[in-house]
Amino acid sequence: MSKKILIINGPNLNLLGEREQSQYGTITLDKIKENCLKKTQELGLVLDFKQSNIEGEVVNFIQDARKDCAGLIINAAGFTHTSVSIRDALNILKIPTIELHISNIYKREEFRHKSLISGVVKGGIYGFGDNGYILAINAIHELIKNGNR
Repeated sequence: MSKKILIINGPNLNLLGEREQSQYGTITLDKIKENCLKKTQELGLVLDFKQSNIEGEVVNFIQDARKDCAGLIINAAGFTHTSVSIRDALNILKIPTIELHISNIYKREEFRHKSLISGVVKGGIYGFGDNGYILAINAIHELIKNGNR
């Protein structure tokens, strides 16, 4: 039986490939999605891949994951540092959850050093570029397989 995972991408990640290439490289979100789909298929996982620039939509994605997802990976982008609502939604979620960032938020501006969501997720992957998505998929697969929240 396949296990479904959700990858949520927050604001401005739809502009990958165009924005701050020194931080994010030239890869597009569509290419990242393609790479994630390939990896999840290799692992026997079903992928749902979403992006929104709207905080309330991200909260809805998280709440909806309670219904049919075995794990969640979130790159909350700028919402990482500002959204108590996303943190609260993640805290309610009872499935393995991983925080992901393409850049190393701790090597960037001071205001990015604080993640409001780190305290309510299993762990975080940051600073590995777009490969972080593959690392997060491998990690969530292990968590699901081992029954870890």
